[in-house]
Amino acid sequence: MPLADSDGTSIYYERHGSGPAILFVHGSGGHHAAWWQQVAALREEFTVVTVDLRGFGKSDSSMTEFDGQDFPGDVVAVLDQEDLTDVMLVGQSIGSVAALRAGLLRPERVGSVVLGHSLGGISHSELTELAAADRAEAVKLPVIDRLLTKRFQQERADLTFLFQQMGTFNVARMQDLRNLDTDGPSLGDIRNSGVRVAFLAGEKDAVLSVKTVTRAHELLPGSHLEIVPGAPHSMYWETPAEYNAAVAHLRRTLTAPKEAA
Repeated sequence: MPLADSDGTSIYYERHGSGPAILFVHGSGGHHAAWWQQVAALREEFTVVTVDLRGFGKSDSSMTEFDGQDFPGDVVAVLDQEDLTDVMLVGQSIGSVAALRAGLLRPERVGSVVLGHSLGGISHSELTELAAADRAEAVKLPVIDRLLTKRFQQERADLTFLFQQMGTFNVARMQDLRNLDTDGPSLGDIRNSGVRVAFLAGEKDAVLSVKTVTRAHELLPGSHLEIVPGAPHSMYWETPAEYNAAVAHLRRTLTAPKEAA
């Protein structure tokens, strides 16, 4: 069983396929197995790495409390253990915050970070205000309606049930990740790191609006923006073909040397 040591904490991860590396960082209800539709589709062309943050899946969950500030180090531990370079980190929702911070900690290993349905915890007053307004609307909806469309829930009750069951394998909860946003990186920090950033958004995301993500893209020169039509917050689950195509496109697009960015 592959394990990486993150300051004494055992972090479970898996590595599949070969080629340019993509490492997926799950959100608050996920773990390594949540990426089953991505691994199967992408491993023929890419090295696909999935990881369980501490408190999730098969990683060490024995601690009495969790500090979200430790999660980026869990990602870094896997990068170092596998001696990966020119990696594209792909975060899902709040997992994008851990992904961005990990990228800034190891810019010599990380070529790019894809912020999926997230602003990555970027410290910027305008973006914070926009995201808060989106969140105020999102909390009016049942949790499942924030993540998956009503149509998908009705037509794919089986996959909706499995989606909800995924979180039952985790000890850590959403509140354990929230402080990841504390003291986030500035736009200048990101630019100076040389790590390339892409925003990946769903047209029907009920948690973070396309308008907000587009504004973040505008404020970060050199960033990329991918908007998937009809996709919800959890597009990796509901619309995997479109999500996988977007991720593959970004991996191919963001392979240029940082100096040329």
